[in-house]
Amino acid sequence: MSTDYYELLEVERDADTGEIKRAYRVAARRYHPDNNPGDAEAEARFKEVANAYEVLSDADKRAHYDRFGADGPRGGGGDPFGFGGRGGGGFGDIFDAFFNGGGGGGGRSGPAAGPDLEVAVEVTFEGAVFGTTEEVTVRTAVPCETCEATGAKPGSQAERCAQCGGAGQVRQVRQSILGQMVTAVACPVCRGAGEVIADPCETCKGEGREITDKTYTVDIPAGVDTGSTLRLTGFGAVGPRGGGKGDLYVQVRARPHDRFSREGVDLINQLHVPMTQAALGAVLEFETLDGAEDLVIPRGTQTGKIFRLRGRGVPHVRGRGRGDILVQVLVDTPTDLDPEVEDALRGVAAHRGEDVASAEQGFLSRIKSAFS
Repeated sequence: MSTDYYELLEVERDADTGEIKRAYRVAARRYHPDNNPGDAEAEARFKEVANAYEVLSDADKRAHYDRFGADGPRGGGGDPFGFGGRGGGGFGDIFDAFFNGGGGGGGRSGPAAGPDLEVAVEVTFEGAVFGTTEEVTVRTAVPCETCEATGAKPGSQAERCAQCGGAGQVRQVRQSILGQMVTAVACPVCRGAGEVIADPCETCKGEGREITDKTYTVDIPAGVDTGSTLRLTGFGAVGPRGGGKGDLYVQVRARPHDRFSREGVDLINQLHVPMTQAALGAVLEFETLDGAEDLVIPRGTQTGKIFRLRGRGVPHVRGRGRGDILVQVLVDTPTDLDPEVEDALRGVAAHRGEDVASAEQGFLSRIKSAFS
């Protein structure tokens, strides 16, 4: 068999990367063991074209090959492209010590896991406080049912990559100012999967996964707020050809409330109280998120006074207990007085020795306001 890599792939010596890749696919299909059962010569040729593609698809290795050929200068008894030599103690052993636990045949890296996904969900104010469940729909990758995520056409199967021996990685030796450096890269033939598919599934085109919309029911824990992020492990997209799943990140947005605002685990409310109730005191029915409660307004309450309802706020997301409700009183001064109420207030002012505007002054002020 020919040892000329260009002849093996049937390309010219000035062929670009795209031409080399296309030629390799044709040759790999032609000599694949599935298409030539029991043909040892075809299997050997398949391995040769895989090796030729690995060299010619890498700019540094191709330049080395063009200059020295397949049997050019070697380092430490290994082949010129850094895959280790015959016998022990070479760079291959050093590589195994770093990447395969120091000894012995390391396993394949396997298919890559799928990507993480992100989605936003909007909940009610009460849902964020007390917790709720919401449905979210994401565009994601799921295992292909036709090939059962293998990527291979039903009735066929993936074969161990001849280039990397199923490891999913190949070793490279590069020259540096510190000498020769051994690095690991994903196998260019199987792209790190450790396997190659000669007859891909028609549904997923060899990916082993399909793109679809998927709906999940998400438990929103009590106490979350706008900006909270929930991580759902394993609910992301599935990786190609049996790869693991990524995670799903759910960004929470809470709708505003018509009465309450929020500061951490405390709820804030501004309560308007008539002047008479603030002066004389009152017991008011105050509506919390848990229901109505009595709120005692003492005599002489001033604007800005804050009352605290303990344990009626937001639950702690991590921990026990709840925050409080802080009620800030705003005393309302009446602006539209009928004569009887005005006379009563003047009587109070006189009794307390407080100077107030006369009735005429008040009338003139109203006239001016009407024309201003």
